Amino acid sequence: GGTGKTPCVIWLARDLKARGYRVGVVSRGYGGKAAVWPQRVESGSDPAVVGDEPVLIARATGCRVVVGPDRVAAAKSLLEHAEMDVLLCDDGLQHYALGRNMEIAVVDGCRALGNGLCLPAGPLRERADRLRTVDVVVVNGGTWSYADAIRIAAVPDRVYPLVGSEEKVLDDFHGQRVHAVAGIGNPQRF
Repeated sequence: GGTGKTPCVIWLARDLKARGYRVGVVSRGYGGKAAVWPQRVESGSDPAVVGDEPVLIARATGCRVVVGPDRVAAAKSLLEHAEMDVLLCDDGLQHYALGRNMEIAVVDGCRALGNGLCLPAGPLRERADRLRTVDVVVVNGGTWSYADAIRIAAVPDRVYPLVGSEEKVLDDFHGQRVHAVAGIGNPQRF
């Protein structure tokens, strides 16, 4: 958690969309309390119902987003209602029932693989050797290295409110006192 998966999905979705692809995104909807799944997420959706990260993705990309604990059902729902060229899954690497053409693993370059153990004894969701089977390893920040990894540094440039739709850039807050709250897996990165 907190490695930068969602910012990577947002970047990929924006880039693919700018290249003319029809992009859809599926996600778990973690924290969402919907009575029925899957759920379509709009930029004005209630984060309490569908989860905050999917709302952020919808607002930041303008892409069709569908969430649900069953990623396969979410993907099928999305594809039943819209034609897509590319379907991205935010946080779906360990969901093997979901078909895929490419796997991307994002690793925090500061924390790396931690103690090398899986949850709850360590930070990993899968064993470290899983990195050998993915198509791309993305290392976000820090100094940890991995053979043939793509290095990135996520730099925030926009702010999206959980309520309302007014998008702002960070410069809008220059000279103001702000209070920020992080609910991500690695709040120190925030």
